[in-house]
Amino acid sequence: MSLDAWLSFDVQGDLLESARECEAEVFLRWYGNTRSELEDEYGPYEDSSVYMAVSDDSGEVVATMRLLVPGGSAGLKTLHDIGRAPWGVDGSRAGNLAGLDLGSTIEIATISSRRKSTAHGLRHSFALYRGLVLASRANQFTSLVAILDDRVRRLLDTVGLVTLPLPGTGPAPYLGSEASTPVFAHGPAILDNQRRASPEAFALVSQGIGLDGISVPQEDEFRLRCGAAAELMPAWSAPTPISVG
Repeated sequence: MSLDAWLSFDVQGDLLESARECEAEVFLRWYGNTRSELEDEYGPYEDSSVYMAVSDDSGEVVATMRLLVPGGSAGLKTLHDIGRAPWGVDGSRAGNLAGLDLGSTIEIATISSRRKSTAHGLRHSFALYRGLVLASRANQFTSLVAILDDRVRRLLDTVGLVTLPLPGTGPAPYLGSEASTPVFAHGPAILDNQRRASPEAFALVSQGIGLDGISVPQEDEFRLRCGAAAELMPAWSAPTPISVG
């Protein structure tokens, strides 16, 4: 099958600008957030923001994920935001109760997909999830946090990527979303659950089997350009491969 999409990690230059445009377009359409509002919201986390992007053969980004990596001056946005309304929960305490090591926890800040069709949109999303696994292995991240719109969370549940609410939180309005939930997951546990509950999705995400038409870099190309994660402990090792029909 010929290639029609390319996955890239820690994008720069024109690809980064296209990723930001994709993010802004999708968040305006779904949640009413303008690009200026996104810049205000995520500006304090710019030094820890890393974009992963799926681009087409014209160089346009059709799907992107903004990650917040450990070592940023402002910390993790999720743990800060749950301290405010509507949750009013101590983020540090919630992180401790969830068993998070903040030195090796990554945040999914935004996920955006310009769905040209359902099939394309799902394929691009799976490529981003595959990239998340590779980036986590390459940089030895152990866990993730996010504040997920409940529609997005249900979609992840259907492919076996099950997240848990951060202690003391639940669904509530957030940045234009009618219901979002602050969540966490530990790398090995979420992938092991996917392996058992959704083996075909596990093959796509953890093993990269079936991502036809999308160029995915080797794992070493997902290492961060900076040294923020260099001292982290190993984690997210690949589970035992399984056979899918």
